Amino acid sequence: MTTAPAKPRMRSLQCPNCGGNVDLHGFAHTKSAVCVQCCTILDPTGESVQILQKFDERMRVRPLIPLGTRGKFRGILYELIGFQVRTITVEGTNYSWHEYLLFNPYHGFRYLSQYDGHWNDILTVRGLPLFVSSGGRRAVTYEGRTYKHFQTANARTTFVMGEFPWQVRVGEQVEASDFIDPPAMLSAEKTGKEITWSKGEYITGAEIWKAFEIKGSPPPARGVYANQPSPYRERIASMWGRALMLMVVWAALLAWFTFTGGGSQIYQQTFRYDQSSSGEHSFVTDIFELPGRTSNVEVRVDTSLDNDWAYLNMALINEQTGQGFDFGRELSYYSGRDSDGAWTEGSRGDSVIIPRVESGRYYLRIEPEMEGGTNAMAGTHVMNYKVTVRRGVNSLWLFWLALPLLLVPPLLSSMRAGTFEGQRWAESDYAS
Repeated sequence: MTTAPAKPRMRSLQCPNCGGNVDLHGFAHTKSAVCVQCCTILDPTGESVQILQKFDERMRVRPLIPLGTRGKFRGILYELIGFQVRTITVEGTNYSWHEYLLFNPYHGFRYLSQYDGHWNDILTVRGLPLFVSSGGRRAVTYEGRTYKHFQTANARTTFVMGEFPWQVRVGEQVEASDFIDPPAMLSAEKTGKEITWSKGEYITGAEIWKAFEIKGSPPPARGVYANQPSPYRERIASMWGRALMLMVVWAALLAWFTFTGGGSQIYQQTFRYDQSSSGEHSFVTDIFELPGRTSNVEVRVDTSLDNDWAYLNMALINEQTGQGFDFGRELSYYSGRDSDGAWTEGSRGDSVIIPRVESGRYYLRIEPEMEGGTNAMAGTHVMNYKVTVRRGVNSLWLFWLALPLLLVPPLLSSMRAGTFEGQRWAESDYAS
């Protein structure tokens, strides 16, 4: 028959400063206790209770979780037996955080820390982290994870209440160094030649309030804490993954519309313009039929321009109704060579798309102009140009408009993630 372990008995003592009762919940583990009535720090380890330190009552701090509170945390029943406030000074400004000591007689101690509504669940580590370098900065590795150095400062105890497994005193100082790999944090506390390592895991106040069945709501988190997990980190990867898949679909559709969406050729003819010839340069083309339902029409011009400029004033005119669509195209093409090598500027061809053209019989009115330059082929202002008319051409501008829209959500999330990380490191030793 298995015998259940004996339940430890709570010990009580009397404060020699004010005479108040002090109950010890940590049993033989308690190395110092603080009288709740007068905040005197006591040494309960000897036969008679000794006063270690008296405290100014005006400096009393009220913990968010009352001493003696019990709750099932991480599946284990714990009791809050100790509370302390620790402070660092950075560029003349004091920053304080609260630490809560939890105890279970069979599972030992663990700590909760709270700063500006951000909480950490902390345990002392058994192994020794290895110092390394990451991105040119100090770092440590522990259990296969790399933690980047965040901050080093002298932390001093500014208030204590309850009992502790070491002889705590107000005013004692340690050199505290934090290394982060959100949501985890490794912290080293150095006193003399001794270094104590602990590992914290970010936790929300709501989880703690639920575990200890505390009424009301925890204080809201303000700002970004050192090891607070980024709400964008996992979201960014999934959003970029979806964006990549959509871009693959976009590229496939673009290729399909490009190769199949050239429309049907209705008319094509090559003309010659010679500025030196006399007579009227404007003319109309032969009549051609635009069949099918109402859709767009593309008119494209390809020229033989060489170091020259031309302008074509054109109109697509319905023979039956006289309705016209007027448009013009300016073309120029120049090339040469300089100290940087060969160069070109402009284009020999261009096109215009006329939307919603009804079926019917049409012709083009064309009025070409040229000015300046010398055509290398003819020695004068001469241009050969080909006019092509197509019906039902796919307009690809919507595809190119959609491309940046596909990238907007992941880019916005990436920017927000960058801002979040900027706010995190703004509180570190590496703030820019």
